[in-house]
Amino acid sequence: MNTHELWQAVLGELELSLSKANFTTWFKNTFISSLEGERVVISVPNTFTKAWLEKKYNTSILKSIQNVSALMVKEIVYKVDVRSPIKQTVGQPIAGMYQSVPQPLPQNNFQSIPASMIRQGDQFDSATAAVRTQNTDGKLNSKYTFDTFIVGKGSELAHAAAVAVVENPGTKYNPLFIYGGVGLGKTHLLQGIGNAVRARQENAKILYVTCERFTNDFIHAVKSGRGKDFKDTYRNVDVLLIDDIQFLTGKDGTQEEFFHTFNALHQANKQVVLTSDRPPKQIPALEHRLISRFEWGMMADISSPDYETRIAILETKCRERNYDLDPNIISFIADTVQSNVRELEGALNKIIAYHQFKNTRPTLESSQQLLSSFGPAHTQKNVNPKNLIQTVASYFDVTVADMLGRCREKRLAFPRQIIMYLMREELRSSYPTIGNELGGRDHTTAMHAYDKIRRELENNTKLQQDLDQIKQRLYT
Repeated sequence: MNTHELWQAVLGELELSLSKANFTTWFKNTFISSLEGERVVISVPNTFTKAWLEKKYNTSILKSIQNVSALMVKEIVYKVDVRSPIKQTVGQPIAGMYQSVPQPLPQNNFQSIPASMIRQGDQFDSATAAVRTQNTDGKLNSKYTFDTFIVGKGSELAHAAAVAVVENPGTKYNPLFIYGGVGLGKTHLLQGIGNAVRARQENAKILYVTCERFTNDFIHAVKSGRGKDFKDTYRNVDVLLIDDIQFLTGKDGTQEEFFHTFNALHQANKQVVLTSDRPPKQIPALEHRLISRFEWGMMADISSPDYETRIAILETKCRERNYDLDPNIISFIADTVQSNVRELEGALNKIIAYHQFKNTRPTLESSQQLLSSFGPAHTQKNVNPKNLIQTVASYFDVTVADMLGRCREKRLAFPRQIIMYLMREELRSSYPTIGNELGGRDHTTAMHAYDKIRRELENNTKLQQDLDQIKQRLYT
């Protein structure tokens, strides 16, 4: 086994335990440059990757090397090397490791958008474009900064990528695509990038808008014949930040215009950052050419905060409000509200506001009473086997009929096992009930599926992230 074959085997093992975003981001264009006795030298494309692998993945890489070879490796050294690794041949397992270079594309003729794409009754604010050009970052919320963002296990990748973008706008990760469930901090990070760039470069043109605003501006511009103003607004910026890009779905004319806006900015090395509630390939009715462009740079997911992160968030919010709250109450809130940061802050605000109004101090008993509606039992009243099956099927882009059918292909068997696991965990269904809901399967099949997913969760970060996102959809 030569160094190339060894590294491919290591990557194959690592890929099984990492999310696609993590794997692609940190292991793209890496390779073993030499074996020196008990030491392996791994080449990486930049200092940021070097520091991250040393800090986060060194133990996993060392263990994988020992697992796939007979080498007695005790030390790994990472060095920055801009040379490209050996190209893969057809049939090698890690197909996505080598980055393609985007080719220049022709610009769009703005007036070519068909009238059928324009909604009736819309009005165009002729001042919008001019105002935005002069004060492009006026929409940024000064409270959304990196300093006020609490980094946890579920958000460290997205946060690190956001910081890297600020340090190297337009060249490091372009675009940066941040995705995750509702209320997890996507908007905070998105605007944090804008605020950080503005702090470093006072004259930088920064534009933050929601996808809805982009769509409305485009429609108004088409109707009023102010296409040049629209282009001047969105294409003459240094940083374009767009929130909730998933709402491009089904808007063919807007997708066409955004495609050319994206190309114009990307080719000029201007930074684009997007957020979404799901990865590009799972956004329905999104053009393939947009999906490919969204995946050009880096995709970073944000998952639900773990217990320690929730505690840290609550403590920080209390300090910001100069409000002293008993640690037992903070712990109770963190135990009760687990889905997202927005609900966590809402629960805290409810307790503080109530007791300030009553001019009393919060107690554990009064807090428990106030948050009785936040508990898991309340959330699960609206969840049943039918919508759980529909949610999982939608997440994996398969049909409910496929889930209930007899086909045992892996693309169907795995989502089916996820359903069985969640029905047991979230709905407390019996194994015979689970089997019946999944097309009349034997209860032993449900038992096997539950045990399999439960075991995999112990070491599979990607699976945990998948489950977190499914739960977000299920309960939101």
